[in-house]
Amino acid sequence: MKKKICVVTATRAEYGLLRPVILALMNESCFEVEVAATAAHLSPEFGLTYKEIENDGIKISKKIETLLSSDTPVSISKCMGLTMISFAEYFDESRPDALLVLGDRYETLAVCCAAMNARVPIIHMYGGETTEGAVDEAVRHSITKMSMLHFTSTEAYRKRVIQLGENPDNVFRVGAVGIENIMKMRLMEKKELAASLSFALNKPYAVVTFHPVTLENNSAEDQFAELLKALERHKELKYIFTKANADAGGRIINKMIDDYAAGNPDVAAFESLGNLRYLSALKYAEMAMGNSSSGIVEAPSFGIPTINIGDRQKGRIKAESVVNCVPNCEDISAAIDKALSPAFRDKAARAVNPYGDGHTTEKIVKVIKDKFQRGGFDLKKKFFDVEFGTESADRGGV
Repeated sequence: MKKKICVVTATRAEYGLLRPVILALMNESCFEVEVAATAAHLSPEFGLTYKEIENDGIKISKKIETLLSSDTPVSISKCMGLTMISFAEYFDESRPDALLVLGDRYETLAVCCAAMNARVPIIHMYGGETTEGAVDEAVRHSITKMSMLHFTSTEAYRKRVIQLGENPDNVFRVGAVGIENIMKMRLMEKKELAASLSFALNKPYAVVTFHPVTLENNSAEDQFAELLKALERHKELKYIFTKANADAGGRIINKMIDDYAAGNPDVAAFESLGNLRYLSALKYAEMAMGNSSSGIVEAPSFGIPTINIGDRQKGRIKAESVVNCVPNCEDISAAIDKALSPAFRDKAARAVNPYGDGHTTEKIVKVIKDKFQRGGFDLKKKFFDVEFGTESADRGGV
């Protein structure tokens, strides 16, 4: 009998990474794949990005609306509650043999809670990573503890998942799907990209993505204002903005982007570029800028600098092409100057991306197939204890 795997996606960026895995699983005769789209995918405010899934020829088995028209901490919690209720009903109807999720979104945590209660084994992509400035950090590690099978992007992250008590036999380093997308997708020519964006790429440009730092109190507006001030000092560049996620404070940033872009021929703003246009935009950009994980994971593969602003991505493994700076105008402007310098551009062009070799999907599918062929999942998993040396164990005394 075919094994039914449910794949849940809530955001544009998450889907771009899940897409090749979904397609590869669909091509396996031993699997029946159900895709559930939820949250921002179904919101006009965030670009109705479920259409990107359908345009890729992937059938959406279930659309589950959970996003509220607010991004306060209270509304985020209410969204999580609605997500858990809705997916509890969905899992009771669908009864999948496994759930595949990626990353660290609060919606994903709620989905995993419902799956855990429904005794649906969870397969988790990209545990072990650290983002010290965002609530994603705690969400990611929580999903790890609910999951039965783990795929990490680096060996350091694999070791961290094991440190969290997961059996090494169930933790696999596979690299980042984003690197695979870059290597295998046919990206757009520059003229084709400009026509698709309705934005002239007639001078150097940067791709800017900035999200709220969700473990800070109401910092989004002030930090983004500092970024915009820095951009005003660098009129030699054009700017392509992709808007913030549906995080607490995200709507403030998106309004500021719209206001900044209004009437400015050197600025373009998009709710979502989609995976193809986004990677194509990075290919021809002078730099990536902001605090998105894509600047850490994907941008280095194009040999361009990344300006990583603030603490949202603090703790991630980074290539030498990444310039870290604090979220104030002076520091951001200095980072732009550095990223534009010939010496640093040469360094970025030679930087090694630590996130894999471009063969991630085939590794993931092989492990999942092998898991089911060996009998599937034991929900009564044991905590794997890491052996500590005497010195480190003694530090815990009181």
